[in-house]
Amino acid sequence: MVSGYDHYKNIPSLPTRITEKKKKPKMVAVVDEDNCTGCQACVPFCPVDCIAPVPLDKYETPIPPVQIKFNECIGCSICARVCSKMTWDAIDMLATHEFEESYQIALNDTKFPPYGSPMCN
Repeated sequence: MVSGYDHYKNIPSLPTRITEKKKKPKMVAVVDEDNCTGCQACVPFCPVDCIAPVPLDKYETPIPPVQIKFNECIGCSICARVCSKMTWDAIDMLATHEFEESYQIALNDTKFPPYGSPMCN
């Protein structure tokens, strides 16, 4: 017999403690802001607390989408799994080199500056 809650069984557990990034990840989470409902279901699952709402002044919507603090992301993909199971599938995982090329942001092993460094051409 299939229960109505079977689709939730792949959702990870909440982290027992918040940690920090120790090295440059192989993958980075990226939010599709047009697809994000702003529900923040992903926020408590992030083991490094690198997900935050977009500042209210950027959007004219009462519930802004979330954003990833790219240089703090460890590439664990937990937020993407939670989003796809519980909400709208608004978080994608990109290979770090693909992210850096697409967004022209260089990531490094430390979490400062918080959103990565713009790449110079």
